Amino acid sequence: MRLVVAAVGRLREGPERELAERYRKRAEQIGRRIGIRSVEIVEIRESRAQELAKRKTEESIAIATVIPDKAVTIILDERGDNLDSASFAAKLARWRDDGRQDAVFVIGGDDGLMPTLREKAALTLALGTATWPHQLVRVMLLEQIYRALSMLAGHPYHRA
Repeated sequence: MRLVVAAVGRLREGPERELAERYRKRAEQIGRRIGIRSVEIVEIRESRAQELAKRKTEESIAIATVIPDKAVTIILDERGDNLDSASFAAKLARWRDDGRQDAVFVIGGDDGLMPTLREKAALTLALGTATWPHQLVRVMLLEQIYRALSMLAGHPYHRA
């Protein structure tokens, strides 16, 4: 299974980018032991359109182009489901065990996503009820992916 984080916006060089890359590498390394072939980040260019609806449409179309057919799509949204780490790990394991080839985690732009993209989601996931900056959402998501894969691999990173 391949895990992809598709995020609108680019992380600039700095501590957030370094931390995101550290968790991505760790997740990919431990994931290879349990059937995860890669963990990737795809950055989607922010729309420069003046109108909100056009920005949402352009960004949603760009995101849709990186989601393979039959991929599990997970949308990040503060109104989504709050899963504890064990439940998140169980979902990843279930998708992997069901033979899903790809799982794509979508971090939309500031203006959100088109309903058509949201409707394709197998899961809408919240990282708590607070609203977080997109840079931190990426880091927190990658940490949770690493934590979930560590749990599935029997690694002691997660101590409940």
